Order: sequence, then structure tokens, then C-alpha cells
Amino acid sequence: MTSTFPVLFWDIGGVLLTNGWDRDQRAGVVARFGLDAADFAERHKLVISELELGRLSLHEYLDQTVFYQPRDFSRDDFWAAIHEQSQPQPEVLTLAHRLSSQHRMYSLNNEGADLNDYRIDTFGLRDFLLGFFTSCYLGVMKPNPAIYRLGVQLAHAEAGQSIMIDDRLQNVEAARRAGMQAILFVSAQQLEDDLDKLGVRG
Repeated sequence: MTSTFPVLFWDIGGVLLTNGWDRDQRAGVVARFGLDAADFAERHKLVISELELGRLSLHEYLDQTVFYQPRDFSRDDFWAAIHEQSQPQPEVLTLAHRLSSQHRMYSLNNEGADLNDYRIDTFGLRDFLLGFFTSCYLGVMKPNPAIYRLGVQLAHAEAGQSIMIDDRLQNVEAARRAGMQAILFVSAQQLEDDLDKLGVRG
């Protein structure tokens, strides 16, 4: 049975948390370990979609992008540096916890399985999200409209009663084309105000 109340779908990186392994995060870690930035970028480009679609593990990703030759640092050191890139967005997390008492909420995000699991566990996302509709589990990535339709179906919701919250305009546009309502995230206060306009309060 579908819900007549708004169902919220949250992006994780850039909304609930900082981005985990986006351009800026990669650049900082690559510089810290003294890697050839151009070489890493080319290798990353060739395999990142496979990682985020769940067809490549983080171990295999690092084999192809970093540890294809001997290094003077360990895989654990590099993985720890990746972990450090993930930080909470406290005001947004507080808002999400509050809204969860009144609304069904899920994630809908692009992420590799290893990093996604780490972020879910480390930041207690199970405390307020009922499920995780992530590219690595679903085999399709935003902004493909199919992932939005699939998320709505798996949540047993109606597209018109579903709200996607994302920090990327292209993803917001794709969600709207799939029939969802969508909010482009800029700040916690802006998000709360925009949700209030849609009748979402907690």
C-alpha cells in the first residue's frame, strides 16, 4: 500500500555527510601521498563507474588506481585517508533525525559498497533511514531516471508524493523528470524552509 504522506529520499554525500570520494577529496589524498595526479585521474576515470555500480570492490579499485606498482605507504594508510574525507553535516543530520519521526525516509545515492557501508555504520544512518537505495546495490546510477523510479517502487511510494534531496542540479532535474518532487540542497536552513513549503515538518 502506498503512502499519501511525503516520502523523503536523501543523497548522502554533499547533504547528510560531506562527499566521500569526490574530486576535491581525491585531489587532497592524491597530493598527500605524492601520486601522479594526471595518472591517477585517468585510471580513476576508467573504473569509477564500475566501483559505484557494485561491479568492482574498493580493493580492486585501489589495485588499478594506486597499487598497480610498489608504494612506500600501505593500503591501510591510504584507506584511512579515504575514511578521513567523510565528515558529518551536523545541522542536516539533526534535521533528518527530527523529520524521521513523521516521515518515511531512505537514501538514494551513488557510492561504492565499501565506502557506503563505512559511512552508514560510522555516522549512524540506520538510526533514521529505513533503507539504502544505493547505486552499488541497484546496479544503476543517478542521474539515470531508472534509479529514481526504482527507489520509489522499492519504497512502495508514489512518485508525486516523494521528495528527492540532492546537492547536484543534474540529479534534481532527473528526479523531477521521473515524476518526483526535488529540492536542490544548499544549506540546512534552506532545506528546512523548502521542505516546509512542501508541507514536510518534524
